[in-house]
Amino acid sequence: MNLFEQPAAAATAAVDAAIESRHSMRAYLPTPVSQETIEDILRVASRAPSGTNTQPWQVHVLTGAAKQRLCDRLMSIYRDPAELASHQEEYAYYPQTWGSPYIDRRRKVGWDLYGLLNLAKTDKAGMQHQHGRNYQFFDAPVGLFFSIDRVMQQGSWLDYGMFLQNIMVAARARGLHTCPQAAFTQFHRAIADELQFGPQQMLVCGMALGFADPAAVENSLVTERAPVAEFTRFLNE
Repeated sequence: MNLFEQPAAAATAAVDAAIESRHSMRAYLPTPVSQETIEDILRVASRAPSGTNTQPWQVHVLTGAAKQRLCDRLMSIYRDPAELASHQEEYAYYPQTWGSPYIDRRRKVGWDLYGLLNLAKTDKAGMQHQHGRNYQFFDAPVGLFFSIDRVMQQGSWLDYGMFLQNIMVAARARGLHTCPQAAFTQFHRAIADELQFGPQQMLVCGMALGFADPAAVENSLVTERAPVAEFTRFLNE
């Protein structure tokens, strides 16, 4: 399409459908995803804007034995309370002090998920098992890790978010699903060691990529969104 043409209604609908059908999937089929498809998704995603075209993203794609080796290492840490206690996030993803409406939304999505899985509040073992599935990419055939150069500042992290969103939307356009995962940041030292990060590389997050399992009840969870009027002001005078 010409850069200055208005998109056809079908193109608008396709983009909207890719965005609106994206939600975090927490169970995947073993169906492989070709390297060609992954490269195509990343190529499209790289059109994300970045300040002065700095393109701060660095992507690490794990499949097969490489993915399994890292998952096994992380699960070993996760299942060992003493070892787990020695691993802390390198940056604060969530606020130190919670308030409404954010804490309410956080609690709701947690209990909605556990409700679908029939996990009661007292079922600590079940919750621990479900959380641990993060470190297996929810059985997705592709695990992605994203790193950034430590010299980059807050603006580049904003750019990074747009790149990640592009990946998720481009994946939907190809019939694939994703789950962005900040849960991996606790194990940044183990991941950096396994993937041989340079000293200047900092882990941003992980992401599962694959074909979602339609039979998995957890994949029926679609989180709510606030109406536009709740988060938007229009000023015209």
